[in-house]
Amino acid sequence: MGSSVRDLAAATPGTRDRYVDLLRVASLGTVVLGHWLMAVVSGDGQVGNLLAVVPELQVLTWALQIMPVFFFVGGFSHALSYRSLRRRQPEGSVYSAFLRARLQRLLRPTMVFILVWGVAALIVQLLGGDGGLTGVALRLVAQPLWFIGIYLAMVAFTPPLLRLHERYGWGAFGLLVAGAVLVDVARFAVHVPFVEFLNFAFVWLAVHQLGFLRADGRIRIPAALAAAGLGGAVALVALGPYPLSMVGMPGEKVSNMAPPTLALLCHGLWLVGAVELLRVPGTRLVQKAAVWRAVVAANGIAMTAFLWHLTAMLGVYGAMLCLGLPMPEPASAAWWAEVPPRMIVAGALTAVLVAAFRGVERPVKAAPATGSGPVAALGIALCLFGVLGLSMVGFGGMLEGRTAMLVAVRVTAPAAVAMALAGWLLVERAGRGSAAS
Repeated sequence: MGSSVRDLAAATPGTRDRYVDLLRVASLGTVVLGHWLMAVVSGDGQVGNLLAVVPELQVLTWALQIMPVFFFVGGFSHALSYRSLRRRQPEGSVYSAFLRARLQRLLRPTMVFILVWGVAALIVQLLGGDGGLTGVALRLVAQPLWFIGIYLAMVAFTPPLLRLHERYGWGAFGLLVAGAVLVDVARFAVHVPFVEFLNFAFVWLAVHQLGFLRADGRIRIPAALAAAGLGGAVALVALGPYPLSMVGMPGEKVSNMAPPTLALLCHGLWLVGAVELLRVPGTRLVQKAAVWRAVVAANGIAMTAFLWHLTAMLGVYGAMLCLGLPMPEPASAAWWAEVPPRMIVAGALTAVLVAAFRGVERPVKAAPATGSGPVAALGIALCLFGVLGLSMVGFGGMLEGRTAMLVAVRVTAPAAVAMALAGWLLVERAGRGSAAS
């Protein structure tokens, strides 16, 4: 692997924005470390959240909830990719080719993850071992799939939103922000049922839209963006119904994350402004050969590592329970002393899982597509609902058909798996189209 990484790093065009690649790796890495830190398991196998045990630590989410940076970087990359395809592809096949090109390295490792855990869940349930920590694990390991679902939506909406950006610039971003404001007003002031779920689109697509603005060099005063976002978030949390934590907390009446709120959008603005302020030193850092090789290597396995990192952490806790190792009280001095070795072991187990599954993340070269845009759109819609549904219901209760609520629709794990797989196959088919004929 070292030789190929070195070759890829050496072959990087001078025009590539390496800082964007650094942000992609750093944001996913921060999420992984944050999940490992927040997960707490007691001696009886009960899983909790460190931020619920020590509420004072919730302020850390204002720096560690860094998913908006990943979606911002996605907007930048999607704009460049779509414009490149638009120049090279026949007009009617651009959308399907874009979907397949952007989703190949996302959906292939995701579908393998779903298949492996789906089969494992069936075996565990047939053997009667789906209680305790195992049952919790079957539910928790699917939670990171929400991120995949949101990212699918961003890819799907890139073409129309990019056209709006090219026509209206900051106005298109402002339209999405206005939508998020109206949703929260309708939610908290008028109490309109289910309206809050629209902010899954408005909030995250607004952050994604900032990536388009960056691609065109239109974020010229990042300090103003950071100040406006931070000031808005502080005001909303201090004066409104918004909680302090920028991640979901168990049992909370209002979450900034699920569904997203205007406070989370302001948080995203502050983070985007902050990383743009660090652009010059960050670019200098990533120009160093050793640093760039590390970024290239990490980008090649980032999605696989993200998908399997909770599996690794829960495996560490499961091994500790099976071996009868002491489980200190969460947030106690002994617990904090255990954090570094526990993370090291989780990192090593993640590396083993990456080594087993990283091959599916490698891109596959394909002929120019002449496929169907409507088929691709149907495929991504099925993937979106399947993956989001699975993130809600988890892998437990596969035989009983246990359900969870996705917006206003009940979904089961088997149905979610079927939708995700069928959607992926449609995206692949549309992307290939009749290129082989």
